[in-house]
Amino acid sequence: MILITGAAGALGQLVTKKLAARDDVVLGTRLPRSATQRRVDFDDPASLDFTRVDTLLLISAGYGEDDVVIARHDAAISAAEKAGVRHVVYTSLSGDGDHLAYALAHRWTERRIQQSALEWTILRNGLYAEFLAAIAAPGPDGTIAAPLGEGRLAAVARDDLAEVAARVVTAPQQHAGRTYELVGEEPLGGAELAAAVGGSYEPGSLTQTREALIAAGNALPFQVPMLLGTYSAIAAGFMDGTGIGHNMLLKLLGRQPHSALEVYATTVSATTPVL
Repeated sequence: MILITGAAGALGQLVTKKLAARDDVVLGTRLPRSATQRRVDFDDPASLDFTRVDTLLLISAGYGEDDVVIARHDAAISAAEKAGVRHVVYTSLSGDGDHLAYALAHRWTERRIQQSALEWTILRNGLYAEFLAAIAAPGPDGTIAAPLGEGRLAAVARDDLAEVAARVVTAPQQHAGRTYELVGEEPLGGAELAAAVGGSYEPGSLTQTREALIAAGNALPFQVPMLLGTYSAIAAGFMDGTGIGHNMLLKLLGRQPHSALEVYATTVSATTPVL
């Protein structure tokens, strides 16, 4: 049996769709609604029942302070060990993300898995092209003011990462003990983003961005430095995919990846209100 945690999230939904034809897939979610779903709540370790699970796709339970994320992942890995799960596949963060504040919980989880009795595969995912559309969206006048400087991001389509995950969990033995870097093939900068949406690129400063984030009131306190750190790492040239070693995205997909630039433009178009 394959169990997918975080099945209600965007990545989990895509993986689920790709495995829809299989009858050995169970979906882990906080609010199960069918016989093919099992309650999996990382904040409630008692809910982590992985009995009869052979392969666990552990989709990162991020969006929290480091101690919260680490506790969630530790509970899941401990439950997998207790239940006799054979193989865990973990969706981590790409190697060039070590400069990001949220890398720590990912690296801790990788180490915890590798020191466990479980067989494992680590999928080091690059930042999503869809996420780039959120942090570098054009304003009402078409200007992208995100503080990306002259940096570039090797963004990757979420669907491509989902396909890799689906392939790995259905043939885990072929990937045992492997850590795969999975980033975009063509790093994107502010100028390319602006051209794709017919706008202009006039990067602001980190200070201006911090003030705007705080004024908007949409980000939790711990998310503000995380977002600023992401901008800073991109602008400083650490997220362009050149510092990760061998990118395995193309090989594991067996086809050309989706254009991250097209995904960016499509996502921006779908989320931009019609005036």
